[in-house]
Amino acid sequence: MTLHGTLVYKLCMEISLKLDDFFCPNESCGDHGKRGLGNIVLYDKYGKDRRRLLKCRTCNFKFSERRSTFFFGLHTQESKIKEVILYLLDGMSFREAAHASNLDKDTVQRIWKRFVLYCEESMDSLLKEFNIKLEDLVMLLYKRIQRKVR
Repeated sequence: MTLHGTLVYKLCMEISLKLDDFFCPNESCGDHGKRGLGNIVLYDKYGKDRRRLLKCRTCNFKFSERRSTFFFGLHTQESKIKEVILYLLDGMSFREAAHASNLDKDTVQRIWKRFVLYCEESMDSLLKEFNIKLEDLVMLLYKRIQRKVR
């Protein structure tokens, strides 16, 4: 994978699964959007992949661990989605990526569109929230990747 592809992938796809990283998505909840309060607990597991169903103890709202993530609402397996994105970041065409991953070309295009939109929104939010310049962020990630390569 190219350095550029690695940077984009790390920025947009690495998802932490600790409960403190989640927040209540219920807009009427007093703890909406606030992470690390200890109000999010495991309620149940569901589906063939045993996804976690989480619950906010403040308002009792239940939601999927995939809520507010890139994968929410997509029915393709996460590993397959990541595979497609890596193919495209490596320069494959939609048709080539579809063939390599055994998916329909339209599915690959939908995944890519959603990925690009998610990256744009994530970057905008990250840059505004932490008042970071894009160049500084890219340099930080570049240095981190270089350390891992050695």
